[in-house]
Amino acid sequence: MPKKIDHEERKVRILKTALDVFAREGYRDSNLSLIAEQCGLSRPTIYQYFKDKNEIFYYAVKLVTGRMFTRYATVAWDESCGDTIQRIEWICNDVIDEAVRNEAALQSLMDVMLQSKRDNIDFSQIIVKRTAKLTILFKRLLNAGLKRGEIRPCDIDKVSNHIFTLLEAFCFQIAFLGNFSAEDSKDFVATYLDAYRIHKG
Repeated sequence: MPKKIDHEERKVRILKTALDVFAREGYRDSNLSLIAEQCGLSRPTIYQYFKDKNEIFYYAVKLVTGRMFTRYATVAWDESCGDTIQRIEWICNDVIDEAVRNEAALQSLMDVMLQSKRDNIDFSQIIVKRTAKLTILFKRLLNAGLKRGEIRPCDIDKVSNHIFTLLEAFCFQIAFLGNFSAEDSKDFVATYLDAYRIHKG
């Protein structure tokens, strides 16, 4: 009896191999034949999952962000997870933890983006499009907290962008600096957010 293929697992394996190949060979010099060889699969098999390397990169970003946003959308509106600030802090901490857990993949992704930029291939719009949901979620949470009297009056757009920029900076540090401290970063986020909390009693 032929072995049943887990297509989602195979797709993720192709993805991880592709990111390693992109980082090692450079995005421009990589191709599906090389990725297939490294995966131990035929090129026609790779084409069953991805039409080209751009699609592989897009899938990598979509996979990571999609899973995270589904989880965050659930926590964001669950009042048993604390007040507005506590929920935003939980989301930020989870982003940091996910980035630390997936440091190697994050490094590969960043390497691909840097090499592609040198080759005049700009993936930044893909990243912006896929991560915009997080900034929007922060805005909605802050607005809800403002209406409930949990948050000080502030420029919601600016604060949301600040939170996102902090998380973005932490991801770059995780990918490129060896001395990243998750606990210090979480403390920084907590201190920043606490400045907007209305302390009652």
